[in-house]
Amino acid sequence: MPTPSPLDIETLWQLERDASVAIAPDGSAAACAVTAYSMEDNKGATSLWLLPTGSRAPRRLTRCGEKDAKPAWSPKGGRIAFLARREQEGAKDGEAQLYLNDAAGGEAERVTRFGPGIEDFKWMPDGRRIAFVSWVWPDAKGSREQERRHKAFGERKESAYVTAEAHYRYFDRNLPMGRVPHLLLLDLASGRIADLFEGTGLELPRMDPGAVHFDVSPDGRRIAFVHDPSPRKLAADPTAIAEIDLATRRVTALAADEAWSFEAPRYAPDGSRIACVAANVGKRHTMFGRLVILRRGEKPRVTGDRWPIDVEGPLRWSPDGESVLFAAQEKGRCHLWRADPESGRLSVAVQGGWVQGFDVGGAPGGETIVVAADGASHPVQVHAVRAGAARRIERFNDRLMARVTLGETREVAFRGALGDEVGMFLTFPPRFDPRRKHPVLQVIHGGPYAAVGDTFGYRWNAHALAARGYVVAAVNYHGSSGYGFAFRDSIMGRQGRLETEDIEAATDWLLAKPWADRGRAFAAGGSYGGFLVAWMNGHVPAGRYRAYVCHAGVFDRLLTFSADSYTHRPKDLHALYWENPAKVRAQSPSSFAHRMATPTLVIHGNNDYRVPDANGLAYYNTLQSRGVPARLVWFPDENHWVLKPRNSRLWYREFLDWLAAHDPARRPRGG
Repeated sequence: MPTPSPLDIETLWQLERDASVAIAPDGSAAACAVTAYSMEDNKGATSLWLLPTGSRAPRRLTRCGEKDAKPAWSPKGGRIAFLARREQEGAKDGEAQLYLNDAAGGEAERVTRFGPGIEDFKWMPDGRRIAFVSWVWPDAKGSREQERRHKAFGERKESAYVTAEAHYRYFDRNLPMGRVPHLLLLDLASGRIADLFEGTGLELPRMDPGAVHFDVSPDGRRIAFVHDPSPRKLAADPTAIAEIDLATRRVTALAADEAWSFEAPRYAPDGSRIACVAANVGKRHTMFGRLVILRRGEKPRVTGDRWPIDVEGPLRWSPDGESVLFAAQEKGRCHLWRADPESGRLSVAVQGGWVQGFDVGGAPGGETIVVAADGASHPVQVHAVRAGAARRIERFNDRLMARVTLGETREVAFRGALGDEVGMFLTFPPRFDPRRKHPVLQVIHGGPYAAVGDTFGYRWNAHALAARGYVVAAVNYHGSSGYGFAFRDSIMGRQGRLETEDIEAATDWLLAKPWADRGRAFAAGGSYGGFLVAWMNGHVPAGRYRAYVCHAGVFDRLLTFSADSYTHRPKDLHALYWENPAKVRAQSPSSFAHRMATPTLVIHGNNDYRVPDANGLAYYNTLQSRGVPARLVWFPDENHWVLKPRNSRLWYREFLDWLAAHDPARRPRGG
């Protein structure tokens, strides 16, 4: 075997990426979506794999589709449904459709040809029907009319997007014009489709409507779903949970409170209770998600009100109905937790790393959990967990990772803003020599309600950056998730201040180490991290950092009011720009442009609706006007991230070349 080499970008894109996992009802196997990328073709292809939880080897299920996704087992376990866009049997899917594959093998069968397409779905307990989510015209009656409207819309010659809605786009897509997300019911034998929300005015949330927003009762008679009860839909509105009786179409409210937002309903195995996630947003928009239990005719009951963690959906009940499982972050890791909804007792079921997905199956007393999780030293791996013992059930990337040498990842802590302890993860170059001097690179995470830590990642892979000789530092500054509510909420109304204090304290800590080269410090950040890089350029003295990289960063708070998240941002700033312009300006990097002097690489995507690219262009133009060395990388076909293989390779090359060009130890003489 050849000598292992540091992780490079080509190898990073050769790794196969495990996505959603779904377990068979008896716990005997998991279905997993796996994406492999081609640098030559500049795209990825996703196929489904069967991963037995026992001793048998994995088996590939699908080959014909490019984007086979979201596998789900039939109630008896004989078939697997999934979503795909294929050209098959002489027909090409315009939108994602539903396919069925026999779990024993064979080619998949297309079971829908519904023009508006399918976003997500769940099996009904009888195995003869499937409930699914689709963007439909709310005034159209019947699936034929939906088909007619979809065909006419697709054939129109006009290109304008026209709306009177307050919430009309999300991340990189305009929400379908004139359409809303409904729940529909498919009869597999006849192909008949019924819109469960037709004529009701109800709709699912418009931000990524999917299976997490509804659940089917074990007897198949009812569906619990999330909706926004406000007549004018806003992304920041509190959501409610209601239940529809499939026989009568009667809708009953289960949880609705202007002060609370309810999400992710999940029926208990006996159907007597529904677990969900709820947050007291009336008290504070940053409040943690709590586990809540719903019973018909009773008020919602909060479990674990004092838990130090923020509960995330989706939820899964254990087969015996005694506990609920969910993911939640804690100090740079994301564990799978188990909670007793009656006593509030909380424990870690599977330790992170970072849990990226999970499912639970098996009979009472024979529970099996499948977990897809990564760690700082490896991409996502899938394990089956029985009685506390974990068994790896795939080896997709082992051969490739055996040819790679990674540096050590180390967790440290220091005193930051307000005298609080702040966590930081360091990634060292392979074969790190502490007797030599090394450049230091701060990589600042986005969010801000996010965290870095024991996770692998592809967009800003710390090992790929450390392979160039940098000690890569990632600070979980004030505002980061996983460190308690007070820590997360502390930056509200004063964004930029505490975070910069933390980052600067981290840089002081780093530069005091004998292995750090004090004259070779750099900082880079994306999204909210890009905001912090721009903020630092106006607040940190020039020369502290040799150069910055700002990816998709907020530069001007007024420009950013054009973002899809415009209803959330005033809550973060504690001000609206027309009511308190001084407070908004005080939290905008553009207000401090007269101080900016550090060379900066600005990267932005044209299709970024979360931080519209006017921010990046305005920042770049400002630096150019001030005579500050700057370089712009603008992608016409990328969004808030860089998703295409060749664009990603260019991103890494520009990123690393920019740092090298401003590194006195690497810059060519006379350069």
